[in-house]
Amino acid sequence: MSISTRLRVGLPACALLSTLWAAAAPAGTPAPEGITAMTESHGGDHDDDHTEEEGGLHLDARQRRRAGIEVETLKPQAIAVTIEAPGEIMLNSYATRQVTPRIEAQVIARHARLGDKVSTGQPLVTLSSVAMSEAQGELLSAENEWQRVRQLGRTVVSERRYQDARIAAQQARARLLAYGMTRTQIDRLASSGQVDQANGQFELLAPIDGTVIRDDFVTGQMVPAGTLLFEISDESHLWVEARLDPTAASRIQAGDSARVLAAGEWIPAKVVQVHHALDETTRTLAVRLAIANPQDRLHPGQFVTASIQTGDSGQTGMILPLDAVLRSPDGDWQVFVEHEPGEFEPREVEIVRKFPGRVQIEGLAAGTRVVTHGAFFVQSELAKSGFAVHNH
Repeated sequence: MSISTRLRVGLPACALLSTLWAAAAPAGTPAPEGITAMTESHGGDHDDDHTEEEGGLHLDARQRRRAGIEVETLKPQAIAVTIEAPGEIMLNSYATRQVTPRIEAQVIARHARLGDKVSTGQPLVTLSSVAMSEAQGELLSAENEWQRVRQLGRTVVSERRYQDARIAAQQARARLLAYGMTRTQIDRLASSGQVDQANGQFELLAPIDGTVIRDDFVTGQMVPAGTLLFEISDESHLWVEARLDPTAASRIQAGDSARVLAAGEWIPAKVVQVHHALDETTRTLAVRLAIANPQDRLHPGQFVTASIQTGDSGQTGMILPLDAVLRSPDGDWQVFVEHEPGEFEPREVEIVRKFPGRVQIEGLAAGTRVVTHGAFFVQSELAKSGFAVHNH
């Protein structure tokens, strides 16, 4: 008589003997006393880290929390449409400042250079101007008169003289502020009371934290008002301008998810603006993306590919995180389903479409509970237990 029995990996010898006896003996024949005793002595709970089921794996709540395993019920989701378009990296204009003199002046000294990282309030350049010297002298004179009148008080001086002195001091301060001195610099000059400080020299300071990306001037140069001396930008956040057909661009809205292919790497981005005017030459519409650049790997002028995920396409499908779908030893795609609490087993699926960070699959019905985070841990534990982690 032949015996055909499926053996479980890790099955104790006592349980194996009991199984063989049950398969071979006539129905109703009691097992020998030795086999019964051995079976009973090994029939309690085991203290293993996890329990293997046939073709699956059991993990208790503590193990699932420790491994970060998350399970979601599969249900149809709206499928977004991805649009790809060429783009160019640009400075974030909202994080860029230009530094220019407000009056004609001569460059006396440079304190920052192209490529330097500067902080808000840091001196960039020292300038000298005749007009500034005259305004500084007027401040010292007006401030001196105002302090004298204020000390005398309104009971001694006329109301007109009191107001004139006060207005003259305020106007002198306003003129220096308009010429490019800061309030701190003006206060320091006024409190010094030193005539030799009215030498026409003043410093232009960095308006933001950032990198010097332009400094086209030389020391000693006479520069008219409005001449660009420095351009400073915070390059930790840049823009990408993608050019799209107007029809495709009409499906994109601010806030849509996107990614940018630059230097062989996909980088997350987000749509921040959609232009309202077509380019007169290319007849395309610009879509502006915001992209982080923490390691300064991206630079304005680089050409990239932008992939933008638009809203609902009207279609639905089973969508999972990309990390939830793994390759089996056979090379097939598979996920892990939870058929009972803590009981996991592999199921083969097909990938229909890929999105940034997610995939659309086929092969599972709605309502199936699928491991969305921690699938690699489940696969590793199954492999260590000796089970094949494929499922045909």
